[in-house]
Amino acid sequence: MQWQEVRSIYPNQYVLLEILDSHTQHNIEYIDDVALIRAIQDPDEATRLLLNCKNNNIVYHTGQENITVELRNYPLYRSR
Repeated sequence: MQWQEVRSIYPNQYVLLEILDSHTQHNIEYIDDVALIRAIQDPDEATRLLLNCKNNNIVYHTGQENITVELRNYPLYRSR
């Protein structure tokens, strides 16, 4: 399902999605295709779900034009 379809079905809501297809440019992942798992009415529940997301799941708000995720590479620090 395309993000624009999800936005038209669930306007101005949080949704739990599974990422099916994406591409990366300059440390930004652009999500191309998603599977809708469910809509989320409560913002607090959306935050809890986002913090516990694993694998290819993500919580996103349909008020956003596109789904993008900034990829960050943190160097590993070692101490003795």
